[in-house]
Amino acid sequence: MYCVETDHLTYRFARNEPVVRNVHLQVPQGSIYGFLGQNGAGKTTTLRLILGLLKKQQGIITIFGKSFEEHRLQILREIGSLIESPSLYGHLTAVENLTIYQKIHQAPKNRIQEVLELVGLSGTGKKKAGQFSLGMKQRLGLAIALINKPSLLILDEPTNGLDPNGIIEMRELLKQLQREQGITILISSHLLAEIEKLVTHVGIINQGQLIFQGTLPELMSRREQSAGIVLNTSDSQRTMGVLEQLHLGGAVESSGVVLPFVQKEIVANIARELVRSDIAIYGIQQRTDDLETIFMNAIK
Repeated sequence: MYCVETDHLTYRFARNEPVVRNVHLQVPQGSIYGFLGQNGAGKTTTLRLILGLLKKQQGIITIFGKSFEEHRLQILREIGSLIESPSLYGHLTAVENLTIYQKIHQAPKNRIQEVLELVGLSGTGKKKAGQFSLGMKQRLGLAIALINKPSLLILDEPTNGLDPNGIIEMRELLKQLQREQGITILISSHLLAEIEKLVTHVGIINQGQLIFQGTLPELMSRREQSAGIVLNTSDSQRTMGVLEQLHLGGAVESSGVVLPFVQKEIVANIARELVRSDIAIYGIQQRTDDLETIFMNAIK
């Protein structure tokens, strides 16, 4: 079952070209779905449409198996969101900010302390939100999104302003929420290395169009298409000659001589022939693409 599904979702500003074009998003129940794209690709616009922050122009939005148009209020009660910068009252403390949303959602009062501890802000005391660092404001925004115990969490760049340790803590917190509370998380981010460590599913949007959607392993399987072996030797040209004798192709690059991925027995044979040819071997390693490379190849 899909927690979030869109069908032919399209949106344009004024008479300009569509910024979202026929997007068919499918976010599985209980998943952590990474929504990837360059700035201006349509990520935030799509998330705003799903939340009703922008009026839908064309297409269908279904959340929890229900039409968003027909069950808007009921659906929104079960969603927590953080889109771009969190909306905070700078003259109020973290507790006072959360109290406002606790009353709006009619959540138990003890929920305030629960979410503050979850996001690591339980020790802020009387410090005003306006004095918070950008990272602390992001944490407070996440706490607000969690105040109603949502079934679906929609986050737009939630690690903005966080230091490396804060990014790791945010990652582990989101994993914990998905694992222990079964919350479905739809998250957009440009930090591809972090997304690779966090998500179960991925959608890539480029120029308003969804160009890939599937599980993370399905996306990462694309690395095999450009996997290879890198030979770092004392003489790249003579190494190429050895490969030709073995009827193997290769190319000289800055990192060394690169050849397509081959079985380990063939690598061992290459090493023996290089030694026999008195060519020093400094290193032999397998090259695979990381998520960033796969992403860049996809949008090209």
